[in-house]
Amino acid sequence: MSVDLKSDKEGESRRTWLKTAALAGVAAVAGKSVDAHTAEPAPAKMPARRIPIAVSTYSYWHFGKEKYPVEKVIEDAAKLGFDGVEILHRQMENETVPYMNKLKRLAFDNGLSLPLLSIHQSFVQPKAEDRKKDVEHTIKCINMAVQMGIPAIRMNTGSWRTAKRDANYYKDGKEPPIEGYTDQDAIKWCIDSMGECLVAAEKAGVVLAIENHWGLSSNIDYLLEIYKPLASSPAMGMNVDTGNFVGDPYPQFERLAPYATIVQAKTYYGGGHYYDLDLDYKRIAGILRKANFKGYISLEMEGKEDAATAVPKSLQLFREVFS
Repeated sequence: MSVDLKSDKEGESRRTWLKTAALAGVAAVAGKSVDAHTAEPAPAKMPARRIPIAVSTYSYWHFGKEKYPVEKVIEDAAKLGFDGVEILHRQMENETVPYMNKLKRLAFDNGLSLPLLSIHQSFVQPKAEDRKKDVEHTIKCINMAVQMGIPAIRMNTGSWRTAKRDANYYKDGKEPPIEGYTDQDAIKWCIDSMGECLVAAEKAGVVLAIENHWGLSSNIDYLLEIYKPLASSPAMGMNVDTGNFVGDPYPQFERLAPYATIVQAKTYYGGGHYYDLDLDYKRIAGILRKANFKGYISLEMEGKEDAATAVPKSLQLFREVFS
């Protein structure tokens, strides 16, 4: 059998070339991969998270003779660029299901959330039947919150009502107990009553956010004494109000910030209806960042200036400092 040496050499040469080319290709790809990896740009820095800002319907009303419609607040909030609307229970036109559904739909159509329903109650009452009435009122409001798709309710401790609510009261918050009782009695009533409300709140999936809202809660030690035994409940929260502190607000705000579920932030354009405060919101924003607060800021404009001008100014201030 004859062998074609020329053909065999050409075949061998071709195989060698293909092998060399393949190895060169692998090296090139590897080199390119290394080069690409080395030259890969650093990941883009993510923008800072935007803190959502709501406005309380109270900002437009202040318990005046005629109620300012909640619907108008929702529409105005959407035009101004708020993220949500806090509804003050006492400002609602009624408590019917059609009305509540109307508010929920209006907020939805305007791209707004309803993060908080602010209600009133007092557990600082010696008679058990009186406290029971306010527990029942709270449970009714929990059901209203569920109907409107509101995830949290503002809660009060209540007060002895033994001091006149004048300028001096808002400076020192002093309010002596009713004769025959002590503040420790009131603290126990608050813990027990809040505990009853929490049973219903847990079932409904609604947070009860207790606020520093004068009365017994003017004393931050008292407020925490009430809050901490209840904090293990998934429905327990805290609403920290920037304007409701007696004395220097910042150290007290710093103590409460780690527990905050929501923050009500007051402004006083045109002078306050009850008292005036010059709050340093850059400092407040810094305290919230340190506490890693991520929830809603809800504006309560409590000044005498027309809400049509004071509310937009407040929103601009908050966007600047909280963003």
